[in-house]
Amino acid sequence: MYATPILQYLKKNGQQLDREIAAATGIPLPKVRLSLSDLSARGEISRCSVTRFNEGKPIEGMLCRIAGTIPPKAPGRKPGS
Repeated sequence: MYATPILQYLKKNGQQLDREIAAATGIPLPKVRLSLSDLSARGEISRCSVTRFNEGKPIEGMLCRIAGTIPPKAPGRKPGS
């Protein structure tokens, strides 16, 4: 049910945290997480668990992107160039 708007958001915006997806799509965070688990099981997205720290407090989340996509290289000089 929520898979289509989540996939569209990831295609448009690239790699995102589950909280960012929930805020942007208006879908409640627990439903986003459930949909992300389903999409991952079907092989449509890649996801990993992450811990970010906000003012010293750990925040657990999922970092997701469309399966098979590679984030663009960071700008700037690369080692060995």
